[in-house]
Formats: sequence, structure tokens, C-alpha cells
Amino acid sequence: MPRRREVEKRHVLPDPKYKSTELSKFINIIMECGKKSVAEKIVYDALEVAQTKTKKDGITVFTQAMEAVKPIVELKSRRVGGANYQIPIEVAPSRQVALAMRWIRDAARKRGEKSMGLRLGNELVEAIEGRGAAMKRRDEVHKMAEANKAFAHFRY
Repeated sequence: MPRRREVEKRHVLPDPKYKSTELSKFINIIMECGKKSVAEKIVYDALEVAQTKTKKDGITVFTQAMEAVKPIVELKSRRVGGANYQIPIEVAPSRQVALAMRWIRDAARKRGEKSMGLRLGNELVEAIEGRGAAMKRRDEVHKMAEANKAFAHFRY
């Protein structure tokens, strides 16, 4: 956290195949150890798998899955009067995208299919249909926020 000035956001270049900056960010999230070409292959394979299963364009499947998984509220821990409360707070749009990408990646890694491209493609398809581990995670967060709505007046 710098004291002097505001740090400007770094802009990501669009991906070479679909010319989408959001997909490029997702490729960066999938990437491990700086192996970007491997991450690109995984994501493009996943989009092909999703395209064959849904009969829609791969990039539209990706955007629909992202919209489905984006959380609206999340919980932040806050200490008030010696006790910790989980306070529901609305999520900023950039954080919504980051959380959705992270949840989809983690859910795909825990699946049991043979390759990561297949896992990711099936997770995207399930996210569109409203099921899958990423959607379950989003629903759990929303349920917890609903249960802790009584503490919303502690918001800062």
C-alpha cells in the first residue's frame, strides 16, 4: 500500500485467438510457473469441449459461466466490542470477476477427469446449467451472507 500516490491498474493484452481481455486474465489465472503457452492450450481446449457440449460459441460459454458464478455479496470479518462478526458486504465488479475466475479454476482442479482442459470445459458447462462446485461455492457464500444480514449495520 503506497503512501505517496495511487498505483495505476495494469492493463492485460487481449488473447490472440478470441481478442478478449477477460479470457486473457483467465489464462493468466490458470498459468503455473510462467508457462503461458500451456495455460493457453488448456483454456482453448476447455472452450472447445464446452462448445461441443453446448453447441454455442466458446467465448459466449465462457462469459455466461463467468456471469453465473460472479458473487453479489461476500462476508468480511470485523471485530466489534471484543467479538468477531461476519458482515455481508457488496462485492466490487473487479473483485467479482477475480473471485469467479478463482472459484472456477479451483473447482476444475478438484474434478476427476483425465486432462485439465476437459475438467475446465465441463466445469464451465455446469456453471451455465447452475450446478457444479463453483456454483455451489457461490451459493454457500450467498447463504452465509443472508444468515448474517443482522450484522450488516456494523459495516464500515
